[in-house]
Amino acid sequence: MDLSREYAKELDAQDALSVYRDEFYIQPETIYMDGNSLGLLSKRAEKSVLELLDSWKTLGINGWMQGGHPWFYLSEKLGKMSASLVGAKAEEVVVTGSTTTNLHQLVSTFYNPQGKRTKILADELNFPSDIYALQSQLKLRGYDPDHHLIRVKSRDGRLIDEDDIIGNMHEDVALVVLPTVLYRSGQLLDIERLTKEAHNRGIMIGFDGCHSAGAIPHEFHKWGVDFAYWCNYKYLNSGPGGVGSLFVHEKHFGKVPGLAGWFGSDKEKQFDMEHTFSPAKDAGAFQIGTPHVMSVAPLLGSLEMFEEATIDKVREKSLRSTRYLMDLIEAELSSHGFVIGNPKEDEYRGGHVCLEHTEAARICKSLKEHGIVPDFRAPNVIRLAPVALYVSYEEVWETVQIMKRIMDEKLYEKHENKREIIA
Repeated sequence: MDLSREYAKELDAQDALSVYRDEFYIQPETIYMDGNSLGLLSKRAEKSVLELLDSWKTLGINGWMQGGHPWFYLSEKLGKMSASLVGAKAEEVVVTGSTTTNLHQLVSTFYNPQGKRTKILADELNFPSDIYALQSQLKLRGYDPDHHLIRVKSRDGRLIDEDDIIGNMHEDVALVVLPTVLYRSGQLLDIERLTKEAHNRGIMIGFDGCHSAGAIPHEFHKWGVDFAYWCNYKYLNSGPGGVGSLFVHEKHFGKVPGLAGWFGSDKEKQFDMEHTFSPAKDAGAFQIGTPHVMSVAPLLGSLEMFEEATIDKVREKSLRSTRYLMDLIEAELSSHGFVIGNPKEDEYRGGHVCLEHTEAARICKSLKEHGIVPDFRAPNVIRLAPVALYVSYEEVWETVQIMKRIMDEKLYEKHENKREIIA
């Protein structure tokens, strides 16, 4: 392959999404490769925050029903704007809560142990917060998580074999909860296949889309996924602690949410103030509390860009960027002990590259010292995300050249091979 900077510049010149780079606040002398953990602030997101702030300033309580973005309908509006990203109908998505609170809501609703069917199936490589939520939901129902939470084992510590997941879909399983993309290795699961296999066995299935929403197109409605949930602060650039999203397939509309709250009410009846809950007839029913207006505000501006760019073009560039990054790593860093831990096949790869190295923590510290922002995950993973909307191919090239210098000159040895408080 062509290892020159000129080739990287040629790729940038051909990139239809390069126009969006100027939409983001990118710090000078910094290459940001951590958008799979926290996306950058865009100028449009900043603008939408100021617009919502001004609506409070000028309208006061009338902002609930007046202004350019009435707050009363904001969660549903953003859900509609998000729907195409996951292949959903507009009424199947609502922006609300957080990843973990939405998981609690959905498990409370869709986990219905009956007879032999009492267990929840997950995987051993899932993000800890999901596992904590599943364990606590089982405890609330009087079940022992050590016995009733099945965690499918990984054969290599990196990936989960889908045949192993399916092989654990026994007649005692009531619910399956899996990630769309594994947060460490970036493995993309076959959501359609797993959903079909679960339903063939009479099992409900839901997905955590935190590491795919905004990077990978899905077809949740078409595939019949029962529910899904995700954060918006990674690839969707909604800001730190940004409000999450959830999807509920329309076949479940009318199902009473496990955790009821007044913003899940039918909006025509919400202010009747009755003590009889009348849930909304769509995914809005699964809201609990009042919308966090200022926290959802950045998403308005961010989603405008996704509507223009389209998730398909974002995925196309993401695949090309991660392929280019892997090729450079194999060509330039092959003698330095790195192992690419993510699937190399396009159909199984998420939006980031997973690099394994015994000195990963101190290499990450050295990268930061040299203007590269990576992501470390214990015990030995460096995650690098060339996010489609704001990372250039030339920056991918520069990242590998800087890493090569760090390894050639052993610059990482000055650092302790131990993670910071926040990795």
